[in-house]
Amino acid sequence: MHKSSMIRMKWFCENYCINDNEKKTVLDVGSYCVENHSSYREIFNGDRFSYIGLDVVEGLNVAIAVKSPYKWNEVEDNFCDILISGQVFEHIEFPWLTIKEIARVVKPNGLICIIAPNGLGLHRYPVDCWRYYSDGMIALAKWAGLEILHVSTNLAPKDSPMDWYSQWQDCMLIARKPETETNEIDVDTYRCEPVDLEKMSTGFIAFQEQAYEDKCYMKKKNKLRNILRSLKND
Repeated sequence: MHKSSMIRMKWFCENYCINDNEKKTVLDVGSYCVENHSSYREIFNGDRFSYIGLDVVEGLNVAIAVKSPYKWNEVEDNFCDILISGQVFEHIEFPWLTIKEIARVVKPNGLICIIAPNGLGLHRYPVDCWRYYSDGMIALAKWAGLEILHVSTNLAPKDSPMDWYSQWQDCMLIARKPETETNEIDVDTYRCEPVDLEKMSTGFIAFQEQAYEDKCYMKKKNKLRNILRSLKND
């Protein structure tokens, strides 16, 4: 798991998940971990959380191996208090089906945090289908009837370390499952109503808005510019 993704998930945990003394079940979707690599388990450890990894393959950091990415018969309804997923949704062919399963297995009022790249080049595992903008995450949340709490793309809280920003240009969604189920979207009558992205980013700002020292700022800026230029050339 790359550093900027770990930082965002830690921020989610500290700002949304530690608000009482009740132990919470955390389901990590796409939890398979390559040996000697970091995982979100490091964040959701200790007595406050019961961390469970889910993936479509068995292996390191996987407690539940589901047969289908779109129908998790191995997981009951309202299973977990918190569901997290990072660097997975770009590899899912039909994410609108997976987001429905996510909504099913999270308890009412449960929290969801999904992080997926907006940048970087092709990395098939086994396929590489999508890059996400905030509007894309919002669309998935709407489709599953989730309440959107935060959404941002390659943004960070003011005065955050530069490590929040990376070539992955992480897109992050934080949502809540409503207490009562909402009606499914009627595609015959649905009309798009754009969300206020500045409001939904809850104070996060772009790299160029941060007050970093000039030398460090220019070094990071030039590095990111070169990366983006190389991606365009590819």
